[in-house]
Amino acid sequence: MNKFKIEGGAKLKGDITPQGAKNEALQILCAALLTEDEVVVKNVPNIRDVNTLIQIINDMGVETTKLNAHDYRFKANNIDPEYLHSQEFVDKTSKLRGSVMLVGALLSRFGKAYIPTPGGDKIGRRRLDTHFLGMQKLGAKFNYDEDKKFFMVEGSELKGTYMLLDEASVTGTANIILTAVMAKGTTTIYNAACEPYVQQLCKMLNSMGAKISGISSNLLTIEGVDKLGGCEHTLLPDMIEIGSFIGLAAMTGSEITIKNVSYSNLGAIPRAFQRLGVKMELKGDDLYIPAQSNYEIETFIDGSIMVIDDAPWPGLTPDLISVLLVTATQAKGSVLIHQKMFESRLFFTDKLIDMGARIILCDPHRATVVGHNKEYTLRGINMTSPDIRAGMALLIAALSAKGTSVIDNIDQIDRGYESIDARLNALGASITRI
Repeated sequence: MNKFKIEGGAKLKGDITPQGAKNEALQILCAALLTEDEVVVKNVPNIRDVNTLIQIINDMGVETTKLNAHDYRFKANNIDPEYLHSQEFVDKTSKLRGSVMLVGALLSRFGKAYIPTPGGDKIGRRRLDTHFLGMQKLGAKFNYDEDKKFFMVEGSELKGTYMLLDEASVTGTANIILTAVMAKGTTTIYNAACEPYVQQLCKMLNSMGAKISGISSNLLTIEGVDKLGGCEHTLLPDMIEIGSFIGLAAMTGSEITIKNVSYSNLGAIPRAFQRLGVKMELKGDDLYIPAQSNYEIETFIDGSIMVIDDAPWPGLTPDLISVLLVTATQAKGSVLIHQKMFESRLFFTDKLIDMGARIILCDPHRATVVGHNKEYTLRGINMTSPDIRAGMALLIAALSAKGTSVIDNIDQIDRGYESIDARLNALGASITRI
């Protein structure tokens, strides 16, 4: 198992460009299955989860051409449905949660789809009811083989309908959009997720000939079409990576410029870090984070303790809660971090406590952080990355700490962050991959 050995305490300096958005990439790659024509996708991140999905669709029969380090061409004109029954397909898709969106694309185009229970981060319950209830409303028949942990969906005559989603699930919304885009008639999705990645999916599908309106709102209307064509699509920069770099700069007292951030698509992220006292300046579309010797957490107008919590877009993405929490450990003041969605995401705080952070884990969803105001430096320890985002938070903590840290299970970090060790070392970090 790979590890990172980190020598903490270095000040970083320089420019860094965020990778293409991981969560958008998983949706867009699945959408490429909807047409026989060529689809070109640019700014694809070279990370484990995305590469696994590319390998899966390639093995399904999609002609895949790597144009350069981050651009691909796909042509799905010779898909082999029998591959979905192979053990190889089961093994690969069961390791990747994003593979569930293959169901919507395959059901839409071929009238059937099969997939094992998807994998991904172990951060609590991640139910799939929203996905399959939406498909059933469109006329699909759903079956779950409990013994084999296998989902089966079939529907040759999908018909548009009205639906009110029971949760504003991003992947659930994307999966239903993929299913509905070629269904007969009109589909209306209320309480739809409206994150930038869902907006990007809708824009891509419209460029392929789909008829989707209400983009960027939680009410989508989809007029079904008979066929979709090819397109060229460029992924947004990864907002989670941008947020991670903001937290890294603050924790290490570093001067970093994050290039080409697509600021209009960052939503509440900059403000969340500003509430912790982190300063930043927008220069064109670059985000400049100055070196700060300290930063102070705001309070509410009545003087009560600041609360940072996640919410569906345009609220704060839950994927940055871990990074915001670790950033708060060196701030001046206190903050309540409330992670509403997943009940296991805050359990990594025990490692931060071992490093010397002052954190009270109130319950599985809430933690109170009392910042050190950089008067006490975290100490390096040996630890294990439990999931992608907590792994990055622990890496940030290690880079700010005094002494040497070792992080095991960095395959989790590699799932979401492209060559993170090399890119941060270029700024002056000391990270050795073992």
